[in-house]
Amino acid sequence: MVFRSDPCGITCLIITYSAVVYADYVVVRHLILPAMSDTLWGAFNVLVFNVIVFLMAAAHIRAVISDPGIVPLPQTSLDFSDMHSGKQKMNDGWSVCTKCETYRPPRAHHCRICERCIRRMDHHCPWINNCVGEYNQKYFMQFLFYVGLAAVHASSMVIVSWILDPAEKGEFKHMKVIHSIILVIECLLFGLFVIAIGCDQLSAIFNDETGVEYVKKEGLHRSHSKMFLLREIFGHGHPCWWLCPLMDVSDKKALATAHTV
Repeated sequence: MVFRSDPCGITCLIITYSAVVYADYVVVRHLILPAMSDTLWGAFNVLVFNVIVFLMAAAHIRAVISDPGIVPLPQTSLDFSDMHSGKQKMNDGWSVCTKCETYRPPRAHHCRICERCIRRMDHHCPWINNCVGEYNQKYFMQFLFYVGLAAVHASSMVIVSWILDPAEKGEFKHMKVIHSIILVIECLLFGLFVIAIGCDQLSAIFNDETGVEYVKKEGLHRSHSKMFLLREIFGHGHPCWWLCPLMDVSDKKALATAHTV
């Protein structure tokens, strides 16, 4: 289990779950119950939205606390005093990190926030208070997907609720208007954000190039199929399980270890 005490990351976690709880409250209390409380359609949408929220939270929690691919420190101290740069490459793709004072496998990079080297590090994301790396990129992608799905579903509930029950009067109508506006703005902000990040992540996966490698011009650009590259991220199980955050990635860790031995 990994958890960073980074103030920026902790603040982003609080913002994330505050936004999720608020969206769930508005969708259920102010949109679905007043307009669809006496129908199976209303109960179905409450169930669907809360399942999406559950899967989103599960993926997010796993992305937050999962080991992103931390390179273990050596049992004994190694002397790298003759190396002055932050990274020294070796013939087999391994390198030396003088900050961690250890050897690290190919495609591993040092994170200044985590203060450790991370396997296939893409970037450090404050929204999960963790690095996005080889072992938790799957959960990060799942989190982005379910945030986008929740944003679409919540926005559609705003529209459906006002179509089905447009004649509300009094204070409750004013509260519904305020909550609806805030919810739509929240959905637009988070929805556009995860679309941009998700497209960037897919592009990086298909180009076989992490964010760090793109900046440093160190991408491998291997000629593999898109399915092969996706399986490297989501595991070698059936694709229907790729969006399930409850599935473990132990097989993926074993495969990664075998590739670097």
